[in-house]
Amino acid sequence: MPVWTYSARTVGGDIRRAEVDLPSKDHVIAYLRRQKLIPVAVREKPKDLSFGKRKRVKARELVIFTRQFSTMINAGLPLVQALDILARQTESPMLKKAVQDTLHDVEAGNTLADALKQHPKVFSQLFVNMVSAGESGGLLDTILLRLATFLEKSEQLQRKVKGAMIYPGVVLSVAVIAISILLLFVIPTFESVFSSFNQTLPLPTRIVIGLSNLLQSYWWMMGIAIVAFIFLFRRWVATSTGRLKFDRFLLRVPVLGPLVRKAAIARFTRTLGTMLASGVTILDGLEITARTAGNRVIHDAVMQSRTAIAGGKSIAEPLKETEVFPPMVTQMIHVGEETGDLDGMLSKIADFYDDEVDVAVENLLKVLEPALIVILGTVVGGMIVAMYLPIFGLVNAIQ
Repeated sequence: MPVWTYSARTVGGDIRRAEVDLPSKDHVIAYLRRQKLIPVAVREKPKDLSFGKRKRVKARELVIFTRQFSTMINAGLPLVQALDILARQTESPMLKKAVQDTLHDVEAGNTLADALKQHPKVFSQLFVNMVSAGESGGLLDTILLRLATFLEKSEQLQRKVKGAMIYPGVVLSVAVIAISILLLFVIPTFESVFSSFNQTLPLPTRIVIGLSNLLQSYWWMMGIAIVAFIFLFRRWVATSTGRLKFDRFLLRVPVLGPLVRKAAIARFTRTLGTMLASGVTILDGLEITARTAGNRVIHDAVMQSRTAIAGGKSIAEPLKETEVFPPMVTQMIHVGEETGDLDGMLSKIADFYDDEVDVAVENLLKVLEPALIVILGTVVGGMIVAMYLPIFGLVNAIQ
């Protein structure tokens, strides 16, 4: 039986929303009338996307939607008409459904922010809060344009960080495949030859042959161990303590740590600056941006600062006390507070750290490339040398 979501008006004029299991839309309307409710909007709840289909809206799709939405509102199109056009031309099934539902809710008398809030998997709390601020201030088109720019810059930042991880990931994958081929197919050939030598093999050779036998006999157990490790690690990282310890470890890793810190600071300052410029209060902005920082250490530092700010302190002082943010960041925030241009100063900090992320990515690749080549060469070369040691010993014995 399908599940229906409805919004209905009570006799007193209040809006009530809920879900009900009934055979058809007519049955839902009849049910509401029996409850002395006036139907406003009734629609079938979408089923979960089947396995294998994409369950998230791409950042690029959301950017295009937001920029087009801003352009339509700026051109004077009514909100309902703009949503109707966007719903018809959006290609992403998940985004299309969310926009269609938003259209129905707006037609039913809800605010745009309240309608968007019903789809947290598509529209983040930051998105909803900025739209709410835009509606309240009558600057919805400006806020949407600012939001689209913010989303674009955030996507660029994510691409930079992910791009830095592609090269080492590819090299490590190739290394694992090469070593596995050596152990499974090449080493056993050498072992069969060495068995006719009737001499004690060198220790490095025995170790490599032992690893080959282990992999051939218990490859399935190793696979299970790897899967179990990944599962348990993800469960551990999902806990509050695990996430905090892992994020703290990431910040301390040489070369990678500075990249993670700079990316988190760039994301934090740009998000907070965009929200403040859109009219969101500092306390609400800090709470939302803490969750978007992408690092639990910085999240906790921001929330700790938020508590101090709620008690009457300035923004820069408690941020400085956490010792998580570099002195330059807290000093520039202090200047922004003194000059009354905090949102502008935060945007400048974000631009600066965007450039710093570029430099950090280049430095990371400069360090990783030779390091991975040396490690891969040492492992593979060491295995080859270990297998030729008995041959060298045999040649010396013959001489």
